[in-house]
Amino acid sequence: APPECPFCGEAAGRELEEHVRARHGHLLGAPGAENGEQLYECPMCSLTCTNIEILEEHVDLHLEEHNFSEGGNIRDLELAQQLQTEEDERQRSEEEKREREEFKKLQRQYGLDNSGGFKQQFLKNMEREVDRGRMQPFEYHKRKADMMESLASGIDDGKTKTSGVIEALCKYYQNENKDVRRVWLSAGVDHFHSSLGDRGWGCGYRNFQMLLSSLLQNSFYNDCLRDTTLIPSIPKIQSMIEDAWREGFDPHGASHFNNRLHGSKAWIGACEIYSLLTSLRIKCQIIDFHKPTGPMGTHPRLFEWILHYYSTDNEGGAKVVCTSKPPIYLQHQGHSRTIVGIEEKKNKSLCLLLFDPGCSSQQMQKLLKQNNDGSGLKLLRKFVGSLKEKQYQIVAIDGVLSLEEKAARCHASQVLTSEKIP
Repeated sequence: APPECPFCGEAAGRELEEHVRARHGHLLGAPGAENGEQLYECPMCSLTCTNIEILEEHVDLHLEEHNFSEGGNIRDLELAQQLQTEEDERQRSEEEKREREEFKKLQRQYGLDNSGGFKQQFLKNMEREVDRGRMQPFEYHKRKADMMESLASGIDDGKTKTSGVIEALCKYYQNENKDVRRVWLSAGVDHFHSSLGDRGWGCGYRNFQMLLSSLLQNSFYNDCLRDTTLIPSIPKIQSMIEDAWREGFDPHGASHFNNRLHGSKAWIGACEIYSLLTSLRIKCQIIDFHKPTGPMGTHPRLFEWILHYYSTDNEGGAKVVCTSKPPIYLQHQGHSRTIVGIEEKKNKSLCLLLFDPGCSSQQMQKLLKQNNDGSGLKLLRKFVGSLKEKQYQIVAIDGVLSLEEKAARCHASQVLTSEKIP
């Protein structure tokens, strides 16, 4: 409440002194008064009074006003602190909400949201095709039965496979006379593309099928693949990776997936491919090209490494070199492909040949036809300027492991760090 006048009790606010002088000046003395009265000066505002009691009341009003002001400052500070605390809590709550939403988004993106796996997606996409009139009901039931049989056996149904592309490429390059000086091709490999059941997330599994298709054609790997004589289905590959984790391979990576892949749409990458191959006693290594090594964000060192891989022990003078080397798994953020060869142009530039799981069987089968202009090779060719992701990883196969070597690699994978190319 505003201070009151000690003479009339009227609320005078901060104009108390002016009010007292104007309304009650006769009760106050003046400095140097000549009537001989005792003068009392206020120690806070220098107002003079002729009555000590009036001065005391006047000073009390000063003190009350001061205390009120101090109390107001304290309340203002407390209020400001409370508002800041509430704002901090609101921002923290919003940040936690954003983090939860981002985490759920990542879970959905990488297939870890418990929304089902290959089987559920396959059926849902087929139902959508029927609803849109692009699939007849009888075809739906037939494909469903085939899919269930494939899941029960653990063997891929082969409906996305294209064979013979490497052989067709070999014939094409024999007659190509334009700009290819030399070309190195991997051992025979089948192409597999994504289906209704794994579209959008199955590239890693499809690339493993490509690698395995090549290894199964090479008697050198018969011993370590005696239990895997046919191409496994994607759910079976998921179970095989889980088996590798149970053996002790890559516990850090396993924990990322909560030790479970089967029944999910989880993406896999180079580490899962390495663990699976090594658990089968297939000798391989991860090479990490962790930053660009050329202008405009390019990776010429990656191309040089691939050339060295294919050309080592294959330095003859032939233009077309059909090597016994297995294909190479290539990973970057969001996608993976399989390297099946490399071209060296007459101007010494290099060009990779890639099998992409995103290419359909219809597209790949065009490569089986003799086409002298090589237009179909656009599907496969990737020049240095075409690969400009920030980071690439490859998994390269290089022989068979003994049981002791497998055990040692299992132990080492528990603290796995990939080799980095500067």
